Amino acid sequence: MSEEWQYQIRLTIHPPFSGLARQGVEDERLSGLNKILEEHRARLKCQYDAFADYVAEAEAEGVENYPLHAWTKATIEDPAKKEKYLNSFTVYVAEQEVYSKEETDPLAEALKPLVSGDVIADLKVYDTNPVNNPQPPKGG
Repeated sequence: MSEEWQYQIRLTIHPPFSGLARQGVEDERLSGLNKILEEHRARLKCQYDAFADYVAEAEAEGVENYPLHAWTKATIEDPAKKEKYLNSFTVYVAEQEVYSKEETDPLAEALKPLVSGDVIADLKVYDTNPVNNPQPPKGG
């Protein structure tokens, strides 16, 4: 039986552009990236911010319901990891964190020419197949 996986694109953006992208600052040096994202109904979410949002939500709602709270909090409090995740961005398409192959492939192809330029250092495409991805740590 064939299972349909979903996909996610992640970008590593060079500083200082990562700070500009994180803040949503209009900058002509990001215009090529922003144009592609707009054409594909996509937006960026900084992974550090996503982790911090998770921690804040867990602490407001009760950490017992958030099994990755301790791991995520330790990650964002580690200076080296913080630096890494401040430059790492998840691409959301139509406000979705994962999306179809039909949405992923054209967007990834459009972004590839920007990789290794001044703005984007790396592009990776992940799928939801657990065999291809490290599993989250158990418990908190």
